[in-house]
Amino acid sequence: MSWLPDSEPHCCPAQQGKKGSVDIVITPNTRDLEGFSVRRALPAVERRAVGPFVFFDHMGPAQLSAAGGLAVRPHPHIGLSTLTYLYEGEIVHRDSLGFKQLIRPGAVNWMTAGRGIVHSERSPESAAEQRLMGLQVWAALPKEQEQCAPSFTHYSTSSVPEAEADGARIRVVAGECFGMCAKLQTSAPLFFVDVQLQAQSRLLLEAEYTERAFYVVSGDVAVGSERFSAGQMVVLKPDSEVILSSQEGASLAVIGGEPLDGPRHIWWNFVATERELIEQAKADWQAGRFGHVPGDSEFVPLPG
Repeated sequence: MSWLPDSEPHCCPAQQGKKGSVDIVITPNTRDLEGFSVRRALPAVERRAVGPFVFFDHMGPAQLSAAGGLAVRPHPHIGLSTLTYLYEGEIVHRDSLGFKQLIRPGAVNWMTAGRGIVHSERSPESAAEQRLMGLQVWAALPKEQEQCAPSFTHYSTSSVPEAEADGARIRVVAGECFGMCAKLQTSAPLFFVDVQLQAQSRLLLEAEYTERAFYVVSGDVAVGSERFSAGQMVVLKPDSEVILSSQEGASLAVIGGEPLDGPRHIWWNFVATERELIEQAKADWQAGRFGHVPGDSEFVPLPG
């Protein structure tokens, strides 16, 4: 199986740099998440969303001690699905539906908030010192589904379809891409792909979806003569086939999908088509109407 054309076009869009295929380059801001630093690529001033993805956080890499592990207390969500994808370390997910799930590298943790859910994310209680690195992204639900019942889905690492060719290893975590279809069912047309490029390798990214971007987790990635480094998100222009290459090898996440069915309001952990839904969520969290995470009496207060 090959993901490269038989012969590279003489003037393909990937060789034209920003004028041909690159639309926007985002350098994330660093945020504090319950004492743990993350780099937030979406939403950004330059771009609010890529397909249905309205939020993109890069956690770590960080060295956590046994006494000072990840401790994100119970907090609420509405109107979105969250995807947690780890490269290193382990996290325990707990939610108000009663699910408790250990997340390991390469596994798929997909939580749909709908009209409301509460969850926490912590280091395993028995964990010794560990290195943690991963991504958490939010996909806004379609308008007709934003008030659906909450749900939770987890797939093990072995459940994710993957293939390798031309020095690239592809894992299709969500959606359909590169001729593979993920086991995970989503409510909107989207894709999330984990790509590992060996040194001196190339990968053809076709225009299968209207909106696409890639985030460099580590290493270097080039589009034509323009090179991008770890911590940068590159948003691509629609309808452009792009050849990604790496001199030294790279790890990247490729995301995208079809445009949202309208604008979204985002406040704290709430995503909605109407401001009234966010105001109601604020009142519900203040009044304790969201439910509780079993066995966890802590919670994150509503921001002032």
